[in-house]
Amino acid sequence: MPKKGGKHAEMGKEIQCKRAKVEADCSPSVMSFENPDSLFGSLISPIKQEVFFGEYWEQKPLLLQRNDPLLAAYYQSLFQLSDLKELCSQGLYYGRDINICRCVNGKKKVLNKEGKVNYMQLKKDFDQKKATIQFHQPQRFKEELWKIQEKLECYFGSLVGSNVYITPQGSQGLPPHYDDVEVFILQLEGEKHWRLYKPTVHLAREYNVESEDRIGNPTHEFILKPGDLLYFPRGTIHQADTPLGVSYSTHVTISTYQNNSWGDFLLDAIPGLVFDTAKEDVVLRTSIPRQLLMQVDMADATKKLSNLLRRLADRLESTKELRSSDMKKDFIMNRLPPFLGCDSDSLTPGGKLPKIDSKIRLQFRDHAIITVEPDQESSDEVRREMVYVYHSLKNRRETHMMGAEDDTQTHGLRFPLSYLDALKQIWSSSTVNVKELNLASADEKENLALSLWTECLIEVI
Repeated sequence: MPKKGGKHAEMGKEIQCKRAKVEADCSPSVMSFENPDSLFGSLISPIKQEVFFGEYWEQKPLLLQRNDPLLAAYYQSLFQLSDLKELCSQGLYYGRDINICRCVNGKKKVLNKEGKVNYMQLKKDFDQKKATIQFHQPQRFKEELWKIQEKLECYFGSLVGSNVYITPQGSQGLPPHYDDVEVFILQLEGEKHWRLYKPTVHLAREYNVESEDRIGNPTHEFILKPGDLLYFPRGTIHQADTPLGVSYSTHVTISTYQNNSWGDFLLDAIPGLVFDTAKEDVVLRTSIPRQLLMQVDMADATKKLSNLLRRLADRLESTKELRSSDMKKDFIMNRLPPFLGCDSDSLTPGGKLPKIDSKIRLQFRDHAIITVEPDQESSDEVRREMVYVYHSLKNRRETHMMGAEDDTQTHGLRFPLSYLDALKQIWSSSTVNVKELNLASADEKENLALSLWTECLIEVI
């Protein structure tokens, strides 16, 4: 994730509760949490969203130097160096929660100890060794970051992680590097000197970035101050340091769109398309030539595959069905739960039970998905397709983006395929009458509504 910097350069304003919590006294929010769209709009203000996506997203950096005391105070409330003392008392571990490192002779030097983080030792390494403190996924502890990132996950439809970097004066934590995510930098405390370079290696998987000799002169160089925001696309080579005369600098990187490309989506969706098409198209069920897998030159097979791919494309255009299950499930299983303030730990069904004459509406639309998959509970060789509704209402904020796969589980419901149209009705309507659901019987209609209500996915109005 994000790091490194330089001196001022004129780029315009553009390069261009029950839950235990650790919260500093925070100034009133200057962000708009009314909905995901308004949250992102307030994050990049005064740049308009259409300008951002038309001119900057995946294309070039955007620097917003806003000189707004209210915004600076709000950014500072998101995370401060002083928060670390209380956080360490809760049981943080090197590697999992905190890394300490320093850039020495163009190389990253990791200075982690073993086991639990001791605050006094951490502060000693920070003051005496000039080590940068990298704090992983602070949204696990800081509720305002939880609010921001939960809304951003709704806005992008992609996981959103964060890291805090605290660097003492005259020091640099990481050498020049790039990330495979879209990066937003929020400057929280002090000042940070940044340098960005070309060529960007947009979507690159391998690029040996070891020193400034390899990357040339920076194309952008500037100072970030509290309240400032910097965005740059994945693949942008960057570095940052805390200038002399500034006691320390704190910034948070908010990143998204990892493994979220068209290529990733095709890898996820094409197997299902091939499977469905092969059931109806005999050409896809004919045998491959004898000894094909033993051949070195597969030129003839390549021509055949090209023709088969055209058949798949024709089917896709005519059916307009492209199912993505793995990417959808990975997102919904690993994202943040909704932020509900003091009620975040007690999401239970409430209000009237849905009946046949009830009017209902979907809750937490951004936190639930519908997929069609083979029946996961059937052991038959030929499994019938079922409809699955997955949601993130019961996800654990404490493990968000921590790679704790053993702790993740899918929450949701399973229905016969005949329920698909009725589910689409609920998802596509602002309100719907239970009796008007596209199902054969009143019992099925009530059963569907009650099942969704039990999972807190609908409410009766």
